[in-house]
Amino acid sequence: MSDDIRSASPRYDVIIIGAGISGLTAASLLARRGLRTAVIDKGYNPGGSCGILKRENVTFDQGAAMLFGFGEKGFNSHRFVFNCLEEPIDIIKHDALYCVNYSGKRIIFRSDVRLFADELAKLFPLEKENILLFYKDLGRMYQHVMVENPTFSTPDEVDPKAGLRQLIHHPVSYARFLMLINKSTRSLLSGYFKDPEVYKFFDKLTSTYCYTTVEETPAILAAVMFVDNHVGGSYYPAGSTVFLPGKLEKVIEENNGVMLMQKEVIKILFADAKPAGVELKTGEKLYADNIIYSGNVWSLYKNLLDPPYVSPERAKWAEDLVPTYPSVVLYAYVDKEVIPEDTLPIEMLVGNPDQIDESEVTVYIFSIDDKTLCPEDGHVITAIGPTFENWETKTAQEYAAKKELEKIRLSTVLEKRFPGFQKAIRYAEVATPRTLARYANKYGGSVAGPRQMLGQHMFNRLHTRSEWDTLFYCGESTVMGTGTPSVTVSGLSAANAILQKKKLTPYIFSKDMKNYVNIVRHPFHKEDLYQQFPAETREIMQRASRCQFCEDAACMKDITLNIRGIMRRVTVGNFVGAGNMIESYFEGAGTDEAVLSSCESYCIQNMLSGSPVEIREIVRNMRKRHKAQK
Repeated sequence: MSDDIRSASPRYDVIIIGAGISGLTAASLLARRGLRTAVIDKGYNPGGSCGILKRENVTFDQGAAMLFGFGEKGFNSHRFVFNCLEEPIDIIKHDALYCVNYSGKRIIFRSDVRLFADELAKLFPLEKENILLFYKDLGRMYQHVMVENPTFSTPDEVDPKAGLRQLIHHPVSYARFLMLINKSTRSLLSGYFKDPEVYKFFDKLTSTYCYTTVEETPAILAAVMFVDNHVGGSYYPAGSTVFLPGKLEKVIEENNGVMLMQKEVIKILFADAKPAGVELKTGEKLYADNIIYSGNVWSLYKNLLDPPYVSPERAKWAEDLVPTYPSVVLYAYVDKEVIPEDTLPIEMLVGNPDQIDESEVTVYIFSIDDKTLCPEDGHVITAIGPTFENWETKTAQEYAAKKELEKIRLSTVLEKRFPGFQKAIRYAEVATPRTLARYANKYGGSVAGPRQMLGQHMFNRLHTRSEWDTLFYCGESTVMGTGTPSVTVSGLSAANAILQKKKLTPYIFSKDMKNYVNIVRHPFHKEDLYQQFPAETREIMQRASRCQFCEDAACMKDITLNIRGIMRRVTVGNFVGAGNMIESYFEGAGTDEAVLSSCESYCIQNMLSGSPVEIREIVRNMRKRHKAQK
């Protein structure tokens, strides 16, 4: 490749392929250190599967919303990252982690392990003392290894000196922890429990996190997640999950990084036998000193890396990785009365204790704790479960019919837990594996990348560093696997690897770090939003939050200004990003704001509420702020 061609094309310190949570985490941390970063994603919203969709002023979580990692203790990687970024975020803590509806009993996962043992003893009365002993032993190991000396790094990037310090401080716990790497969770459980029915219950827990049974799940993963269920707690961003990726995007753009959305990378470009840039579907080529890939492993080896740069053995390894189950998602808005008062925001419905099948559904009802998501007389439902259907159809009509049948099947599952559910539905739609592949780049609709089962777990996945010193990996296909706290650690490790390479200061935990995660009370209401902002700013953010973020945004049909993206940024307080987009547009199109009148006339809110989003006023406000900042 010619140096002249590369010098004439846009160049960055780091290009991040994929705007999921892992890629955004890496990009925000690197931008905060002053590196010129570019995040590229084919979607129009950042966040991957963590984000929202709106339907008639009702807000649904797309997928990843069972959030851990914001607590004061435990595996709190989200808290660590926001503290590193010095970016405030309001978070709701649920009273209990979640509830498992199992064999006619409701098992609530409480922070107090003794209370949880009482719950589990409803199912296994003869095993109560063993349950307490099991959690006591795991809790001690978890405290010594995970809590006392937090190291937010993937195992392949752990500093040997830090590992040695932990080993010296708690040799028994650390050695035992490492011994669990290649043992199954079943073998771990067998040291405590005699009742074989116990294994079936824990199957449901591992399937929730890892999409694997206790026979398949590495014990080292289970040992962490079983305890963190009670120590860390579960959380939800106040105002919806738009704030989690939105805050990371805010840091990127405030530190001169760029978000290149609706741009698809089709190839990683090489120079001097090393990754040196990317080619977009449009034919545009961008170059960087380093590249971070945060997508799935199959797309990497099948599409982005040219065969001459990949050995047949490595290509075969990637092809043979077993993905998690394809999933379907039901989004429903229902009458408030159909959801009992004792319902938790997260409930797992187990239809068949003997195996993982389509009757196993996890239900998220975050409107219980966050009243900003919908009107007070309703509840928002996101229900996710596996599907074993063949979703390849010959016609659009056949596909639509299958989706309708799936909507009925899923609502029937929920009817068993919430009698009257089907009659209480005000709105419902279904996302299939094809939907998840299209919008969240989930390979075949598998929501969690390669299954975290023995043989393809931990070091048998993509590492942070590739075989080239200019290409790095993060995301659910890497060592940490799935879950927002895990992919956050993977993004952090990728960022630190590049910082170390450039001899810049990496992000390391310190007990003196200032906390920027604000735990707010619940139920959280619309009037609670934006309380930290001045009245005028709060008003403009509330106006922007009325935007429906439509996929086919009618307001943008006669204009190249990304109105949808501006409204999303203003909603989360990213005024720099919004201002930059607006000024870039007006520099090329002149200064006439009159064109925005037609945008308001096309706004869907005219039909929904009789008045459009106040696009002109919001744009005018952002332009004023932008000029004042200069």
